[in-house]
Amino acid sequence: MFSSLLVVCTGNICRSPMGEFLLRDRWRKSGARVASAGVGAMLGWPADDDAIAVMDDYGIDMRAHQAQQIKPELLKAYDLVLVMEKHHEDWINQRFPTTRGRVHLMSKWQARDGVPDPYRRGRAAFEACYAQLDECVDQWLQRIG
Repeated sequence: MFSSLLVVCTGNICRSPMGEFLLRDRWRKSGARVASAGVGAMLGWPADDDAIAVMDDYGIDMRAHQAQQIKPELLKAYDLVLVMEKHHEDWINQRFPTTRGRVHLMSKWQARDGVPDPYRRGRAAFEACYAQLDECVDQWLQRIG
């Protein structure tokens, strides 16, 4: 069983914080640690306004989020790393070879290649992102939680 999970996307202001806060909400009884980071993080930025609004609709408050860059210490501190796109997995494994086997697509259990980036694509794109992440989180928790 995993006790910690890191969620990764590009800027760490849309998909990965949404995934992080969804996992925290659903997995909170386990006491597991969940965080998020970006491969090209917008350091210190809050979550995107549309991401915050969509999560608010589901009773999840992400206002405390601040974007952070993925780094070796973070990767060492978490058992499982879930990424939004294949190129995130490749980027991490290329720079940090010891992570191989612990990095997986968030959408691994779906017939999709990843979770599309909703950044600057409007509210509907964030709602679609939430719906897919909601399914992904449920599928992962069935297997690890």
